[in-house]
Amino acid sequence: MMSALLRRCSRGAAVISRPAWRFSSTESSPPRVLITGGLGQLGRSLASVLRKTYGSDSVVLTDIKRPPSDVVAAGPYAYLDVLDEGALRKMVAEQRITTLVHYSALLSVIGEQNLPLAMRVNIDSVHSCMRVASEFDLRLFIPSTIGAFGPHCPRNPTPDLTVQRPRTIYGVSKVHMELLGEYYHASRGLDFRSLRFPGVLSADTPPGGGTTDYAVHMVVAAARGQSFECNLRPDTRLPMMYLPDCVRSTCEMLTAPADKLRLRTYNVTAMSFTPEEVAAEIRKHKSDFTVTYKPDPTVQAIADSWPEVFDDSGARTDWGWKHDYNMSRLVEHMLGVAARQ
Repeated sequence: MMSALLRRCSRGAAVISRPAWRFSSTESSPPRVLITGGLGQLGRSLASVLRKTYGSDSVVLTDIKRPPSDVVAAGPYAYLDVLDEGALRKMVAEQRITTLVHYSALLSVIGEQNLPLAMRVNIDSVHSCMRVASEFDLRLFIPSTIGAFGPHCPRNPTPDLTVQRPRTIYGVSKVHMELLGEYYHASRGLDFRSLRFPGVLSADTPPGGGTTDYAVHMVVAAARGQSFECNLRPDTRLPMMYLPDCVRSTCEMLTAPADKLRLRTYNVTAMSFTPEEVAAEIRKHKSDFTVTYKPDPTVQAIADSWPEVFDDSGARTDWGWKHDYNMSRLVEHMLGVAARQ
């Protein structure tokens, strides 16, 4: 189902079928991509798109979980604990990796519940990736987030460059990653790239414990004919993006010519909405859908410290980013996918 979802993102497929990879080696061969945290929301989707372009063996998907059978059938999968730098270095060398995509992270809500683990996964593993990528001359992509901003930043809109000062360990670790990546790029020549994603929504991949997960759960409940209790206030506005757009933006950032990148970290987004707005959109398809609101103090405090609207004009100007899905198209598509599950 995930591959079908990505195939229907026709514009994205057209863009990534002609990538302009700048190889880190002198060999005229397809890229070799290693994805950490590969069984999460983003990893499997990105692997599917890249394998369609470069072949099933071009991507090594890794995680610390037992993979389902369809993942094993799709292409190479390996166990990799990102806290083991030696294992990461060995895999990069043996698999002749040219690009490292580091997705392993504990998201905002989960990170607050397990601070020691969040610091190890979100900070220590980033240090390992930077060192290994620099040593082997890799292109390194690590996503950032709206959570990298805090209550003192301009919230509507939030530009690429502004005060950040986040209030969660997830956000703090992402600011640390952004700055460290810029340092490695400036001082060591590392080809570091990052995108600050908004809430990323997927109809067929379980959410990973983030503040914007409510939107996915709301759509799934509506598709099943159920009511929904939202853990945010009805007027809580947050930036959002549908998974096919998120994957395509990653591919475009990965393949953008270096001379097009004024920055090493860009905002990208597609829309901003509130729970009451997405509920109203759902009712255009499910007129009897009902939502009640019971804000969770911890989750609401996180949301209130984040941007309401992302300014991604830098990405649109510098390397041509353009989203495909607005709220109405997202809701219609997600309801269709959820109804078939």
